[in-house]
Amino acid sequence: AVEHTVIDLTRIIKKTMVTLKSVIDESQAKIKVSFLPKVCGNESQLLQLFQNLISNAIKYRDNLVPEIEITYSETPVQWQFCVQDNGIGIDAKYYDKIFIIFQRLHNKKDYTGTGIGLAICKKIDELHGGRIWVESSKGNGSKFYFTISKLQTPAAGGAEMLCPALAENAINQLP
Repeated sequence: AVEHTVIDLTRIIKKTMVTLKSVIDESQAKIKVSFLPKVCGNESQLLQLFQNLISNAIKYRDNLVPEIEITYSETPVQWQFCVQDNGIGIDAKYYDKIFIIFQRLHNKKDYTGTGIGLAICKKIDELHGGRIWVESSKGNGSKFYFTISKLQTPAAGGAEMLCPALAENAINQLP
């Protein structure tokens, strides 16, 4: 079973920036991050989720300096995150296709990649009780949204909550 613990997402973003340092420096990307919460999750999976979304935001651009902003909001039962960029954008007709493994929208000579990054993001997000989607239009950047549930139980079933302290806090905030 994959371990879920309380994860500080601000720390995850810092680790992601170190991992992507050469790409960030080379592109002169500007990354703005608001304070992010502690969530219930798997550290390596959440690292991969943010690495994929940030590296895509840097990769899929014209000649502009990449500008990426990471924000969040919350409800009593989930956190919602947004990774927004000023890249090339995505035509609405491809919104579903981009989350399917090995589906590429671009020629390999124009943009490197395997077509698995967003499929992995979708799977990771589902393992955290959430969903992922995009809002975008061609030429106008993208906003990738994903949620993480505050009330997670083991995938194999069972009544106990993962990260009980966070879950109890969320339950106490319910109306």
